[in-house]
Amino acid sequence: MVLPGFSLLAEACATEPLFVANRLEGRPLYRLTTFATASGPVTSASQQALVPQAGIGEVDDPLDLLLVCAPGPLSGRVPEALVDWLRRLAGGGVLLGGIGGGTEVLARAGVLDGYRATLPWQRFDAVADAFPRVLLSRQLFEIDRDRLTCGGGTAAMDMMMTLVGSQHGPRLAERISEHFVLERIRMGDEPQHVPLRARLGHAPESLAEAVALMEANIEEPLTTHELAEHLGISRRQLERLFKKYLQAVPSRYYLDLRLQRARRLLRESDHPAGEIALLTGFSSAAHFSTAYRNHFGITPREERMT
Repeated sequence: MVLPGFSLLAEACATEPLFVANRLEGRPLYRLTTFATASGPVTSASQQALVPQAGIGEVDDPLDLLLVCAPGPLSGRVPEALVDWLRRLAGGGVLLGGIGGGTEVLARAGVLDGYRATLPWQRFDAVADAFPRVLLSRQLFEIDRDRLTCGGGTAAMDMMMTLVGSQHGPRLAERISEHFVLERIRMGDEPQHVPLRARLGHAPESLAEAVALMEANIEEPLTTHELAEHLGISRRQLERLFKKYLQAVPSRYYLDLRLQRARRLLRESDHPAGEIALLTGFSSAAHFSTAYRNHFGITPREERMT
């Protein structure tokens, strides 16, 4: 289902993996139909038109999955006919997905209440305030029971390859990833990359510089005192800035950055855990393992096995 102003990139990232799955398997695993709320071509955000094949409910065969691809923020009201259709499909056990602003469409229809969901980071706060019964996360994508949502853009491709892997085996998902010349399939629990300036809003320049210093010194972490000295402010001033704008003390924020880097290395590289410990500023593998388990709930070894 495409709504005017949708992202053509996100739509392609959601549908192309299914087409490629059919091609690689040599049989029709998926059959695609493009819907719209009105007749005629639907214009994307980039002013390119997509010709739908059907309107709301205009298919004889039952649907297995409906993905809603929409702009964020939404322009205007969601048509009542679409809201009613989504509610009927939800009641019939159809998988429902939101891509980009599509998550907000599902939320407005009330079919995301009690579900984990995500959407583009730019709309997180507004949607969280408007729909408190939706369990919003800032992850790349969420697959919670019969609901699929993502942050839009290329995250739609990771979500759909993960879906294909769950339905037809991980090897097929890997082959699709290889077809698109991707290094890997990103996992849903990876956070959306939010630009530093957007995360910090109107925070002082010194805070942005502190975070940049942390990101540039993962292997040999700086102490809070050293960070403050680099910035020409007192340690107490630095701690106040982190507490006000990031709701964390500098050392805890720094540790989170290092552990997130370690997690990516565990998932994407063949480096031994002991080597990853050193690359992310831990003095020993034991210290690294303890910190990792405390943060993520599993050990580095268990991470490698997932």
